[in-house]
Amino acid sequence: MFIRSRTEERTGYQNGAFPVDSIDNQCDFVMVYRLDENTEQRIKAYRDLGYVIHFMTGISWGHYLDYLEGEFDGRKHWDEAQTDRFGNQILHSPKIPYMVPTVSFCDYITEKLKIIVDLGVEAIHVEEPEFWDRAGYSEAFKREYELYYRAPWQPPHESVDARYKCAKLKAYLFTRTIDRLASSLKEYAFVKYGRKLRFYVPTHSLINYTQWKIVSPEGRLADIPAVDGCIAQVWTGTSREKNWFNGAYKERTFETAYLEYGVMQELVKGTGRQMWFLHDPIEDNPGFDWNDYRKNYLCTVAASLLHPKVNTYEICPWPTRVFTEKYPRNDPAGEPIPADYATILNNTFQTLGTLESGSEQACTRVGILTGDSQLCQRAYPDSEFSTAAEEITGTVLIDSDALLDSFRQTLFREGEAARETMLRFMESSAFPAFYSLALPLLKYGVPVRPVLADNTRRYAGYLDDYDVLVVSYEYMKPDSPDVNATLAEWVKQGGTLIYIGGGFDPYHGVKSWWTGKYATPAEHLYAMLGIDAPEKGYCRCGKGVAAVWQTNPCNFSFNKENADGFRAFFTEVTDFAGKPLEYRNFLSIDRAPYKIAAVMDESVSDEPLSLKGSFIDMFTPAFDVLTEKIVRPGENTMLCDLSLIDRTTPQILGTSVRVNKMEETEQGLRLSVRGAGDFRANIRLSLPFRPTDATIDGAPCGLIYDEPSSTALLSFDNVTGNREILIKQ
Repeated sequence: MFIRSRTEERTGYQNGAFPVDSIDNQCDFVMVYRLDENTEQRIKAYRDLGYVIHFMTGISWGHYLDYLEGEFDGRKHWDEAQTDRFGNQILHSPKIPYMVPTVSFCDYITEKLKIIVDLGVEAIHVEEPEFWDRAGYSEAFKREYELYYRAPWQPPHESVDARYKCAKLKAYLFTRTIDRLASSLKEYAFVKYGRKLRFYVPTHSLINYTQWKIVSPEGRLADIPAVDGCIAQVWTGTSREKNWFNGAYKERTFETAYLEYGVMQELVKGTGRQMWFLHDPIEDNPGFDWNDYRKNYLCTVAASLLHPKVNTYEICPWPTRVFTEKYPRNDPAGEPIPADYATILNNTFQTLGTLESGSEQACTRVGILTGDSQLCQRAYPDSEFSTAAEEITGTVLIDSDALLDSFRQTLFREGEAARETMLRFMESSAFPAFYSLALPLLKYGVPVRPVLADNTRRYAGYLDDYDVLVVSYEYMKPDSPDVNATLAEWVKQGGTLIYIGGGFDPYHGVKSWWTGKYATPAEHLYAMLGIDAPEKGYCRCGKGVAAVWQTNPCNFSFNKENADGFRAFFTEVTDFAGKPLEYRNFLSIDRAPYKIAAVMDESVSDEPLSLKGSFIDMFTPAFDVLTEKIVRPGENTMLCDLSLIDRTTPQILGTSVRVNKMEETEQGLRLSVRGAGDFRANIRLSLPFRPTDATIDGAPCGLIYDEPSSTALLSFDNVTGNREILIKQ
């Protein structure tokens, strides 16, 4: 299973530098990053090493100074830089602003990328279509607003309706740009070269963009015919974003990553398009040490593996910074990558290429409704507060322990102070309205999956994969009434829907399809279900069950008692529906021959998980042989189950280098391998014979044979280039 063709493109990485020995890990493809004076040479260098070549660049920011300064078309375009209400350009780095994606900008990017098509790449990736929520004040955006809405521009901070409309326009502009760009480049490649170019969009998750207050097309990407798929840009830097649970505001990397990967797979579900899950062995913040990076990296890998419908991976963005730099950076105590972590990374890179996709395992399938509209209501206008935004240091982003203290003091008081504190809490980057519903279930071992509301309209039977749906319109709104109609029909056919919300969110007042007849879109949902919504209760609805609790979901993040209360209501409803759940402190899945598990803290118990059998530990440098694996709260594991391996023929169980060929000879077993240089490599094999000796390129190779498991471990200091290993019997 480790020997495969590169044309499968299961694993790849992006890099903006020339290859060096330590990153020549022989994954399937490389996304050469950035168009500059040495792009052609970098493409050739990676192609000469055998990689399938893709190209990647930013779609909302990049080295576009020639466009900004007017060299492209004779007109300066600085008015297209995203700008906040105080007149500040929003910059990615000096002289590199985030752009308003105008038609002119799209034409510029198209012409630039035709050069890349000419260089014969297999695919183009335009990453991170990002429009900041606090933007929307540039002259270019005002022009787009008037053209789109046929009305004068309205400052986003003046009303919920203005902010909502501006956010919708931001998503549309990037949708238009990606559609136009992808279609133009595909046509150019086909007409000029007869080649079918592929086009992908690497993007953060809907959950992360909601936390970071960035508008992006997300689900809309499914409506662009020329888009062939996405990369789920989920990594330590996104998943360590703090959230609230049981009244504690802290990092929960595994749980956040699990939810992020979960919503990303929905972008391609039912489409046949490609999705790669990304992991990063470090992260963009260079101030952490290797222990932090390693712990969080394995959290994200384990979280991604628990979603079996995706089996392709971007193994590392910017590998040069991982394998050649010291951390913490700019710290005299900074160190290069530890030897054992370098080996684990190369092990994991190879292992990820062996995963097969599969179906979800039998359990009560629980979803929580999400949607692109949640990106449109991430901050409240000045009219909702007695204190103007300018008086809060120019921003409404408040995330601190002091916020929770204020929240606690005013939550149960009457009057405007309590309401305003709750609004500040709801708009914080912790995104409590969502996590207050997801974490009480996920932390107790329920594999809850984010569900994209608009997919209910795109694909017949989209909800068939779920038994229970948790829905709240306090942090998102359905974009059309047929979302509610589909939810209601799903319930009547046997689904269980639990609605949480009491109309607290001011965005219920935007001018939309429910305006005039219903105070909130939830009222329309109740009408579709044919129920009179109680303050708190549930009832039969056709063959299914509808439950309502009219409370602000943020309350469930306030303390453990409130989280327990939500879970108790959830349990009562699912028991009534005949869909009982067993709470536990871990998630696990079998993806033959692998077993993946993660044990969570803050859960139903602090007991470790004991896994017994005959295993190879895939998260250890030497692929340790085990008969029992103890996984404690906050830990995770990936094991190869030896009982599922054919022991009658030689089998590769784990390797740090790519194995291109394996053949049995009269002397024993011959392997042709290639991998990165400058690290200690290991290969563990299951052998039907007891080896007597091993060599690599004719020199002695470390060999340890484990009698009980009938496996051999080969160890050697690797150098780049094609190498030959001979195992004698």
